[in-house]
Amino acid sequence: MAQERILWYFADPMCSWCWGFTPAISAIKESYSDRLKIALMLGGLRPGTTEPVTPIFRKETLHHWQDVHKMTGQPFAFEGAMPEGFVYDTEPASRAVIAVAGINPEATFPYFKSVQAAFYTQGQDVTQTGTLAELAAQHNIDKPRFLERFESEDVKHKTRAHFRITREAGVRGFPTIVLQAESGRKLLTNGCRPLEELRPELEAWLAETA
Repeated sequence: MAQERILWYFADPMCSWCWGFTPAISAIKESYSDRLKIALMLGGLRPGTTEPVTPIFRKETLHHWQDVHKMTGQPFAFEGAMPEGFVYDTEPASRAVIAVAGINPEATFPYFKSVQAAFYTQGQDVTQTGTLAELAAQHNIDKPRFLERFESEDVKHKTRAHFRITREAGVRGFPTIVLQAESGRKLLTNGCRPLEELRPELEAWLAETA
């Protein structure tokens, strides 16, 4: 009997390198979903942040965004990003993804990508409940149902569990991919790497665990 194989994708919807990695993870899902389970683990980039971004933080972050854009070609809306008073709390966006996953598992990755695109290319404030509910509606998820799940203690607990599992797995940066089979775990990448680098390593692991 073949081993159950899982690709754990540790990421955060407000992580710029995860946005840069979006084409790669999308291609992996398209090419390998029939050979292994692909699971999203919400890592928690800056959960619970309460202080607004400072001008220095904004400048440094936009510099990172430029690096991601240059390396991956992913689009960014730099003008007006993270306006004065913006609080870079990644917990609500992560919790929204978990809420959506509980309503329609098939919408998990598409919704995650929608939150990323809204933040990075449209300048939307994805820390706001209303924004997250509007994005859920675009995936045919009823707003009242989404809001009920989003505000539930169950989803809040599951979100904290995602963050805890990430820490316990030793993941310190995003995106990270860990491959799991009955024979053990293997780190595929810690950081944004081109798909052409990852594909041979993933193929070799699949052959080893067949």
